[in-house]
This record gives sequence, C-alpha cells and structure tokens, in this order.
Amino acid sequence: MDLKQHYNNLYQESITKYRNDNYELDKLIDSPTDNRFGITLLIRPPQKIKNEIDNFLLNLKKIEPDQYYYPKSDIHITVMSIISCYQGFALSQIDINNYVEIIHQCLSGIPSFSIQFKGLTASPSCLMVQGFLMDNTLKQIRDNLRTNFKNSDLQHSIDKRYAIQTAHTTIFRLQNNLNAKDMFLDLIEQYKDYEFGIITVDSLEFVFNDWYQREDKVQKLYEFKLKT
Repeated sequence: MDLKQHYNNLYQESITKYRNDNYELDKLIDSPTDNRFGITLLIRPPQKIKNEIDNFLLNLKKIEPDQYYYPKSDIHITVMSIISCYQGFALSQIDINNYVEIIHQCLSGIPSFSIQFKGLTASPSCLMVQGFLMDNTLKQIRDNLRTNFKNSDLQHSIDKRYAIQTAHTTIFRLQNNLNAKDMFLDLIEQYKDYEFGIITVDSLEFVFNDWYQREDKVQKLYEFKLKT
C-alpha cells in the first residue's frame, strides 16, 4: 500500500463531503446506553506529540466548539483490535492470560520502531493525524497477530471489519452540524502537512476499552516491552 496516496485519497474524498454538507455525525458519543466494549493492542504517543496535537485541537475548538475532541489521555494508535467493540462484551467472557500469552509470542524478538506523524487525513466523520511507518516492524507485528490468533481457539475479530494497515491516530469526531465550515476547512488545510513529530515505540499496551478509548472506561490489562 502507498500510505501517502491512501491518506490523500481519504482526505480529498472526505473534505469534499464536508464542503457539500455530506458528512456523518456520531450520535453515540454521549449516549448513556452505548455499551460497546472490546480489547485492543495499542501505542501511546509521548507527551510531546500529544501536546502538538492538542495545540491544533485547541485552535479548531475555537472555530467549532460543539464537536468531540480527543483529550490527550485518550490519544492512541491502534496496533490491532483483537476483539472489536460490540454491545455487551465483558472481560468475564475471556481468559486474559491466554491473550497475553499469544501476544507475547507475536512480539518475541521484535525491536522498537519509529512512526512519523505528519499532516492530517479525514473520514466523513473524523479527523486523523497521519502516521508513516519508518520500516516494516509494525506490519510484522500485525501479521504475527493475524496468524497466531487465527490458529487459536480464542474469541477474536481480527480483520472482520477491515484489515488495518495504517498508523493514524483519530483526534476529532463530528457530533453536530458544522457552524463555521469555511474557517474549519481552512484550518485543516493549514495543518494538512504539519510536522507533529517522530516517536520511538518501545512498548505496547493491551487494554479493555470502549469505542472511543476514553480514559475513564479503559482498563490496562498488560504492557509489553519491545527489544531495545
């Protein structure tokens, strides 16, 4: 996959939808009946990167205050949704130790790696910071997870929705109609190629989470250290 072209295609298609008021609103963000949970292997960016993202979001919030902005505590990069969030999933349904054991096998001998965060892409309902892989390490981790879980009897939903290949982080969701659309789109365009920074990934978190990875609903199950 040409990641840069993929991100650009998403951006152009989605921005066109925004301009034509054809975007999608997420109406479940504040729903008290949203009971979608799952388990995820993810990366937490360092504070410096989260500060850069937050500076952009603060500027965006001045233009469109009635949208959903990810707090710094919730910003993450999904390595793999082991069990994608669904209504009614609970940890009591699985044995966490079995999952930790398989993930350990998948990460055996895997070294730390880097991700460059540069520019923005979009979907019809979200804004995302683009992540660019510096080598094939993340792909190797994902391939190991796919193989090992598909060869196991454990509940999982890997690749059921789509086969994840990017390293983006979602930072914003539309939950209300845009009130200052032109200013909103102008600011996004200004940050289209912004350098948010490069991170070195030396650990991965395994978590129980809601759909939005909100800190008050996330439970950290295990932290895996990569070879440095």
